[in-house]
Amino acid sequence: MGIFSAALTKSALKKAIKKKYITINGTVATTATFIHGGERIELFIPKKTTASKTLIFPLKVLFEDDYLAIIYKPAGILVSGNSFKTIANALVQNLSPSALPDATKPQPVHRLDYATTGILLAGKTSSSIRALNKMFEDKKVAKTYFAVTIGTMNAEGEISTTIDDKPSCSTYSVIASAPSERFGMLNLVQLDPKTGRRHQLRKHLASIGNPILGDKEYGTASLILNGKGMYLHAYSLQFIHPFTEKEMNLTANFPERFKKLFPVDTATK
Repeated sequence: MGIFSAALTKSALKKAIKKKYITINGTVATTATFIHGGERIELFIPKKTTASKTLIFPLKVLFEDDYLAIIYKPAGILVSGNSFKTIANALVQNLSPSALPDATKPQPVHRLDYATTGILLAGKTSSSIRALNKMFEDKKVAKTYFAVTIGTMNAEGEISTTIDDKPSCSTYSVIASAPSERFGMLNLVQLDPKTGRRHQLRKHLASIGNPILGDKEYGTASLILNGKGMYLHAYSLQFIHPFTEKEMNLTANFPERFKKLFPVDTATK
């Protein structure tokens, strides 16, 4: 530990051994190699490494400058994580490189679920990523969602529960309702989360007996729409740009499956 500047941690040294970058007296070392004293131990990392796969996944960019970008996230893709197919891995090919000194690989600064569509914010510089994360922590970013829910609902309400031992709160307004032979009643609901817990809106709506249409995890098994996706859409973001101080208010168009159930102008009045 600490001898090789290119591998300063235990995990980095383990990776170097696994990739056969470490030799003892010219012979490739393994974790089973014993040291007796006097050996010459060398770390050699090849300058040319095999090129990694590139994710080809076009994204719709709603806004972009040198500091940040706002994109439209389609359903059926993770925002980030260990998977190859993620929004985080697709950002580089879809965004212009920042010209600022602290430019870095673009990074999403909040989450949307795998099946959720809509507006997503990413930072393009180290300082911007930090500033945007702080804004989310300080609740200085207003998010509006729309969902299609099942069952009869009050016209509006507030839902407060504990999620993962932390308080959570969302408000909702029913924009339109339509009778359904299979589901009884379907509602187009505007949602304003006041906190940002994992699966908050899905859990909140399920807790009052009005799960989101297509929600396989929190919905009713007999009312799941196979192959139709989940009807939850991140519609808008409002915040003050942390560097230009301009008021940002962007929206993401509704997916076609929403439009088939409710007219677009009904949702945006």
